Amino acid sequence: MVLLWIARWRVAWSTVIQDALRAAIGQALASLGIEPPAAIALERPARKEHGDWSTNVALATAKRAGRNPRELAGALVGSLEAAQVSHVSRLEVAGAGFVNFHLAPTWLHATLSEAAAGGVQSFARPDIGKGQRVNVEFVSANPTGPLHAGGGRWAAYGDALVNLLQHCGYRADREYYLNDRGVQMRLFGESLSALKAGMAVPEDGYKGQYLEEWAAEMPADADAVEWGYERVKKDLRQTLDAAGVHFDTWFSERSLVADGAIDATLADLASRGATYEADGAVWLRSSDYGDDKDRVLVKSDGEPTYLLPDIAYHRNKFERGYEKLIDIWGADHHGYVTRLKAGVAALGHDSSVLELILGQLVTLKRDGEEIKLSKRAGTIVTLSEVVEETGIDATRLTFLLQSLDTRQTVDLAVMASQAMENPVFYVQYAHARIASLARQALANGVTRLPLAEVDLSPLTHERELDVLRVLSELEEVLTLACNERAPHKVTSWVRALAGAFHGFYHDCRIMGNDRDGRPVDVGTTQARLWLVESARVGLRIGLGILGVGAPESM
Repeated sequence: MVLLWIARWRVAWSTVIQDALRAAIGQALASLGIEPPAAIALERPARKEHGDWSTNVALATAKRAGRNPRELAGALVGSLEAAQVSHVSRLEVAGAGFVNFHLAPTWLHATLSEAAAGGVQSFARPDIGKGQRVNVEFVSANPTGPLHAGGGRWAAYGDALVNLLQHCGYRADREYYLNDRGVQMRLFGESLSALKAGMAVPEDGYKGQYLEEWAAEMPADADAVEWGYERVKKDLRQTLDAAGVHFDTWFSERSLVADGAIDATLADLASRGATYEADGAVWLRSSDYGDDKDRVLVKSDGEPTYLLPDIAYHRNKFERGYEKLIDIWGADHHGYVTRLKAGVAALGHDSSVLELILGQLVTLKRDGEEIKLSKRAGTIVTLSEVVEETGIDATRLTFLLQSLDTRQTVDLAVMASQAMENPVFYVQYAHARIASLARQALANGVTRLPLAEVDLSPLTHERELDVLRVLSELEEVLTLACNERAPHKVTSWVRALAGAFHGFYHDCRIMGNDRDGRPVDVGTTQARLWLVESARVGLRIGLGILGVGAPESM
């Protein structure tokens, strides 16, 4: 008989059971005179009626073994049944030769115990990063005006990604890069000065009601560029604070000039033979590092292009001890990716340590009608307006519903609604229901016993098992989301757990009478109280990573 043992909480129970199933499959193949493959694939079937796990090992080994895949799958099932694999209640052959494993509820009860024992701090914490230092730079809008609503998608994504990285063992920091030098800053200052003097804004200057309000605030004797720069930073911090995003570092491009980093970077590149002069300009040999052509670093008039300060900035990140750099940019920067990675490689780094994630735009609607103009800014809809109208939680979770590389359309009326159609309401209501059940138990004088004293065997209702199945997937989801830089996968998981819990709440009573009018016995009450607690742990972990609140009531 193949036995499974509960591992320490640092190893997920789903991993333990997969390892045990793989071991049992390997032993079964060996008993049939077939050498097991180096890797035995296991996956969760898309439909639960096909079991809890499935393997294609018969298909993968049939040709080498000289056997028919489906016949081999049948022999494999016979051998596995004889081995009496722990937690396996039924096996079946499916399709051309798949073997499906139907597990007893006991394996899900072990998931509950793992979640309850680990709690929010320890459950489902894959140590992928192993302490690696990561710099995540995101938002980084030019400091010339309020952050637009689309920037909120970058803010929510970047913040959630850092939470996810930290949860999975990385030492990750948030960084905002202030492009606070150059033509755009000059035009911004000239626009403020013109409005302050009651004159027309320069043709290529900045416009909008926000600029008129700021010009009115600005002292008459102020340096427009410097005053405006500080005013923008104040607005950015207030907006991002309202969105729940707090940066560890606000890095100024000006500082690269002040401390000589740009000149030092150019000298570093030259010493490595990565530059040359032609037509009065200094060029980077970027074609030697995967770019389609060489790029200008310093123009013939002596001014650096955008590329040189950017390379200097990333050189600075390495100097600060970061081992992995992640930049989150708009899709319009697609053509810039290869040249920056070439610059990093020219500095002597593996270009793969720089990840550039490109995000798509957001279309805002209200009651189905597209919103094109802002009430305040005149030319954009600001993130602060969206947060004020819909709330921080709705804003963040909505922006995290889809992969960042897909275009997104969001309706502010739906975001602000208190209805099940609103994803954030749907998820938060599940947590509020959990809190309400705890209050009901207290009001009825029901105390949850220590887990070690509770028999979980009454948990066999399909709604109960649905909650635990979703919970058992959390560590796998977090691992996948972290490796793919995909916080939206956590959003999908949280919604799935909320849906399973709502189904449980509807069909399974904890106290009093069940839906058929029969009294719920004490043992079932205690087991279900722990089921509720495990769901609470899962929801709080998921919502915490997304930066969304877990309310006690709604």
